[in-house]
Amino acid sequence: MAPVEVRRGSSPVILGLPHTGTEVPPDIWDDLNEEGHRLRDTDWHVHRLYDGLLPDVTTVRAHFHRYVIDANRDPSGRSLYPGQNTTGLVPLTDFDNQQIWREGREPDDSEIERRRSLFHQPYHAALAEEIERVKKLHGVAILYDCHSIRSVCPYLFEGRLPDFNIGTDNGSTCAPEIETAVAAICADASGYSHVLNGRFRGGWTTRHYGRPQEGVHAIQMELAQATHLETEEPPFAYDEGKAEKLRIHLRSILERLEELALTLKSGEVR
Repeated sequence: MAPVEVRRGSSPVILGLPHTGTEVPPDIWDDLNEEGHRLRDTDWHVHRLYDGLLPDVTTVRAHFHRYVIDANRDPSGRSLYPGQNTTGLVPLTDFDNQQIWREGREPDDSEIERRRSLFHQPYHAALAEEIERVKKLHGVAILYDCHSIRSVCPYLFEGRLPDFNIGTDNGSTCAPEIETAVAAICADASGYSHVLNGRFRGGWTTRHYGRPQEGVHAIQMELAQATHLETEEPPFAYDEGKAEKLRIHLRSILERLEELALTLKSGEVR
């Protein structure tokens, strides 16, 4: 299994896709229990949702499932949200706090290190290479990290999640123009709700690569899956009608980011 797929483009915008993969090596699959085999916490169809929205965009997509190792977690294992419920670098439970590994088959430290080397590191090596390449082309790079999650996950958050969840780690990972522009498009999207730096403020990817003073801007978009799936339960089918309506607004976001990239220069953050 190739751990990562890169599609190179000439746009200053890069799409990160760390959680759309569903591939699990046979040895790891055998260690997962019945609940783990459901792969419920996949970012279902998100790569399809963004496909074709922006010409010449670069995409970096993990093929491996987040139960193998989570490409959007700190490789050290440190929590993204200390004091809050979350899942780790190699999750032991799903988003409903259900065990996903067969008893006695949970990955130990040496197995986690093996997966870090085989999957997590290659994904981020590819992403870092594309960021550097794009920055050399344009003097600036904008990483837009693409995510989705079920609208209701009581273990992770109370109530129902807004449709658009924008994360910039409280404004630290991108120029303010980027944060403001994305939030404005989401606010103007009729029939959708949004929040800026709510429950999801941006994962490790956004926080690690977002260095606006150096010309690298990062922003995370966590979509509620009700916006583009027929149902948020198996088989998690893609809803063409919902998706096409949503894609109008996602296209506007990406096009606006590309426009902003033309005005942002390395070291110039207004």
